[in-house]
Amino acid sequence: MDEEQALDLAARILEEARAAGAEGAEAGVSLAHRMHVEALSGAIARLENSHSCSLLLRVFKDGRKATLASSDASAQGLRDAVRRAVTHAELVAHDGFAGLPGTTATDVPSLDLDDPSLRARVDDEKTHESLELERLIRKDDARIVNSAGSHYSDTSAVTALANSNGFSSSYTWTRVMRSSAPVALDGSVKRVGHYGTAGRHLADLESPEAVASHAVRRAVELFGARKPSTMRVPVIFERDVAASVLEDLFAAASAANVALGNSWLAAQIGHRVGSDLVTILDDGRLPGRLGSAPFDGEGVATRRTSVFERGVLRTYLYDTYYARKLGAESTGNSTGTGIGPTNFYLEPGAETLEQLIARTQCGVLVLDTIGFATEHASGTYSRGARGFFIEGGEAAYPIDEFTIAARYPEMLAGIDAVADDLRFDGAVVSPSFRVAEMTVSGN
Repeated sequence: MDEEQALDLAARILEEARAAGAEGAEAGVSLAHRMHVEALSGAIARLENSHSCSLLLRVFKDGRKATLASSDASAQGLRDAVRRAVTHAELVAHDGFAGLPGTTATDVPSLDLDDPSLRARVDDEKTHESLELERLIRKDDARIVNSAGSHYSDTSAVTALANSNGFSSSYTWTRVMRSSAPVALDGSVKRVGHYGTAGRHLADLESPEAVASHAVRRAVELFGARKPSTMRVPVIFERDVAASVLEDLFAAASAANVALGNSWLAAQIGHRVGSDLVTILDDGRLPGRLGSAPFDGEGVATRRTSVFERGVLRTYLYDTYYARKLGAESTGNSTGTGIGPTNFYLEPGAETLEQLIARTQCGVLVLDTIGFATEHASGTYSRGARGFFIEGGEAAYPIDEFTIAARYPEMLAGIDAVADDLRFDGAVVSPSFRVAEMTVSGN
């Protein structure tokens, strides 16, 4: 598995596309080795060790486009897939915005995306790590009675992309993750505490001991939780929950949703929609981060994009198609089949989460949310939640079975404090932050 092999395969796909009558074509190749181990109750419950080849082909003919995915890299398999794609393109409607990007990446900077030490690890080390996580969560607290699984996974891969306009490039990358989900029994109520850590490099991860400790704390800290009263109070979103808030915000900033009329941010560029603390970036060139890559799914160079600057919306995030449709330029956010984040994050502040809590006399700390209830067109946010009631600057007692709700413009405008606990363990991440006032619906 190497970059030369992947690039050669992409070139062969383009040759087949030209022979089949395509006027333009783009071939993406991913060669990957993945391992996933799940331990449960002191034994290995699942072990997956695989090599994969994923192919993504886009062909263009007479202003029409077709996309086809395959895993068959044999000569006949490639030929058949390409012919099917070209035939499909002849049957779809003409689309004046479809086509290859006009400008692609001219450099492939070293972004520290590969950890060779992962390929040197023997499988026994990885299975032992999952078993050790299971042992640690039980050792940490006697109230842990079961587990929803302790996991280790890693991926070593090569991504290559080539198109008929002459672009051809590749890069090697890795990803590694460890997590655990202990189960504690609070009377008749089962409390599950999930915690994980992920990164490009093994050294980026929190230790198994730290993962187990965090996971156990999340399982037992809500023992005795009660339903709060309905109120309007400050709400602090812990960083993992804050990241889910930003995922909804990314969807609103996606040019695809804007163009389809499914975003409350439509026609808001240049307008203030958040407080001065809301500076949100999408940066695909951050070294060593999980969302980083030298080019996107169309070969367009990734870049640092200021989406919100001190509360003002500066741009949407585009691929080539929606950039043409909306009269803009690609921001390097194509996934090959749509628009996705690179490293989409809220700039951190200078306070700790504990300091945010200490500055809150009465409020709610949200540690977990339940369900999906965001209405992207109107910007309405509503979630079931669990967490702590804050009283006198302290997390006084656990609460659950309540709902938090607001409209996104009010939430962003109401952000009055941002913590310093940002960690890059995904493509959409956030530090903890506080919203000055939200509706908490309980008793």
